[in-house]
Amino acid sequence: MESSEGRAEGSGRAPRVLVVGGGIAGLGAAQRLCRHPAFPQLRVLEATARAGGRIRSERCFGGVVELGAHWIHGPSQGNPVFQLAAKYQLLREKDLSEENQLTETGGHVGLPSVSYGSSGVSVSRELVVEMASLFYGLIDQTREFLHMADAPVPSVGEYLKKEIRQRAASWPEDEETRKLKLAVLNSFFNVECCVSGTHSMDLVALVPFGEYTVLPGLDCTFPGGYQGLTNHIMASLPEDVIVFNKPVKTVHWNGSFKEASSLGETFPVLVECEDGACFPAHHVIVTVPLGFLKEHLDTFFEPPLPTEKAEAIRKMGFGTNNKIFLEFEEPFWEPDCQYIQVVWEDTSPLEDVTSELRHIWFKKLIGFLVLPSFESVHVLCGFIAGLESEFMESLSDEDVLLSLTQVLRRVTGNAQLPAPRSVLRSRWHSAPYTRGSYSYVAVGSTGDDIDQLAQPLPTDGAEAQLQILFAGEATHRTFYSTTHGALLSGWREADRLIALRDPQAQLPGPWL
Repeated sequence: MESSEGRAEGSGRAPRVLVVGGGIAGLGAAQRLCRHPAFPQLRVLEATARAGGRIRSERCFGGVVELGAHWIHGPSQGNPVFQLAAKYQLLREKDLSEENQLTETGGHVGLPSVSYGSSGVSVSRELVVEMASLFYGLIDQTREFLHMADAPVPSVGEYLKKEIRQRAASWPEDEETRKLKLAVLNSFFNVECCVSGTHSMDLVALVPFGEYTVLPGLDCTFPGGYQGLTNHIMASLPEDVIVFNKPVKTVHWNGSFKEASSLGETFPVLVECEDGACFPAHHVIVTVPLGFLKEHLDTFFEPPLPTEKAEAIRKMGFGTNNKIFLEFEEPFWEPDCQYIQVVWEDTSPLEDVTSELRHIWFKKLIGFLVLPSFESVHVLCGFIAGLESEFMESLSDEDVLLSLTQVLRRVTGNAQLPAPRSVLRSRWHSAPYTRGSYSYVAVGSTGDDIDQLAQPLPTDGAEAQLQILFAGEATHRTFYSTTHGALLSGWREADRLIALRDPQAQLPGPWL
């Protein structure tokens, strides 16, 4: 690192900037600032031993699996994650094609290749297609309430249930088929809980739901792992910018802090770490996950955050979505199978679950994606959201393997189905510096709360401006819950600092 002799235009000594959190928002902010001559003094403080945050690829089963972010959502020209991935040559040819970039998915998950019922009989393709069409048609309708003065009900879940109840009343089939239709719809509700990172769609606010913006493009993955992206960004930073295993305890702001070596210079912010180390700074970009902020709201900032910002953090939604990978000696699925849906025939979105979690947690599982074949290794990836997902984290690998083996034997009707060879899973709720997966706009909050969270401090015209800035997926009003939202928020805060320190700066276009 250069000494404090580096100078910013008209501002005396170079400003000291700290970034808290080495996920894609923090790395994006750091990369942007490091490219500007006004910021030779930059440090990223990362709580864990690795960068990337909720982007986490692991070598396993003879290949790479994603424990965190899985897809680029909407890989097209308006998506900076796609642009960077293309620039770093991390994508397949077909995912770069014009055709893929122009595909409109509406943000909906693809249809299952096969749907297994819990009675051991496959559900007819026709019935699944009919229910998918009903469900996703209703999801599209929920986005229309954005421009209306008042909504018929507070949540997405209640709206969907109200509409389904009305339609189900006129279904012509026998009782058994009607029950099966509701069970298939229940599976789609579980998928939507994974997409929104919530326990129940009843927790997701209806009016702001349409503010989330779906970009065009057929969602794609990174053949060599999503972490290749964050590794490339990291490699572009000067050496020693990132300090690992440095969890932050408290951000002290609106103060006048001295440092023995800085010749009487004072700093408005002091970042105190869990290990007692203290870093004075002019500006701190906080990029920690909303789940962590919620848990440490009372101790992380001194003085405490202004009431409106603290309220926004409390009101916003942040839930859990986990993955469970199962490795098999031999596939029991067809060669062209991509997604196995599991339908619990005794469930309905119109009825509340009353049993204890330990007896029914696996019913929240949406089924399994078939991962592209590694070298003669066959891997399924299950997704599960909500309180059931958090309960799953408390079980042992053996318990999870046993439960899912029983589920697969039951739904395939093959009691002799060999158990998986091994299991690997994410545990995002237990992760102390994350405490969940991603944000959603909860009942009782709106997009204004996201903007409130993104507002820098202090809010008044204090002499020391932009002491604390906020970035991360939960601070992006239209792209919350995504890696591109996180990256754009990091760039946004870097640009805010550049504009303060170098008002004449030509800020790069948003995708550089």
